[in-house]
Amino acid sequence: MKRLILPLFAIVAMAFSTNVYAQKNPMVGGAAMYPTKDIVDNAVNSKDHTTLVAAVKAAGLVETLKSKGPFTVFAPTNAAFDKLPAGTVETLVKPENKAMLTKILTYHVVAGKMDAKTIANAIKAGNGKAELTTVAGGKLWASMEGDKLVLTDEKGGTAAVTVANVMQKNGVIHVIDTVLMPN
Repeated sequence: MKRLILPLFAIVAMAFSTNVYAQKNPMVGGAAMYPTKDIVDNAVNSKDHTTLVAAVKAAGLVETLKSKGPFTVFAPTNAAFDKLPAGTVETLVKPENKAMLTKILTYHVVAGKMDAKTIANAIKAGNGKAELTTVAGGKLWASMEGDKLVLTDEKGGTAAVTVANVMQKNGVIHVIDTVLMPN
């Protein structure tokens, strides 16, 4: 009986600690992301998304991303923006380029709340590829490369999801490592 109780206790303790850990707020850019906050209120706290936040402000999309939604946002990191040719971000945030900036940013947003499981199911249903329609009206294609969720843009560029399922009160954020580009 003693031999049975110790392993049983260990299994219950592991299950409890896993459950508690799963409830923790995910960290993105050194900040906890809270499911009770909206997309913008969480993103402004991530040190990895300062470029994205500045671009959202320059495009006038703050109120939209604070609205009820729900939205699925594929959020490029600062490092993703750094991969763009020198001067690209500085050019895009100029007032005269607001339309292009808005098109690029809304190309990273899909209407509805699509967590990784929902996207994986769509990929499975699509025999290895799911077509997503963005708020900008463009297309993204989701697929799996090993255990990584990968998005392909209309120009053939790819971005990997590095942090999935960052739940928000008005949707979900998936952090990506490359800026996606529409046609």
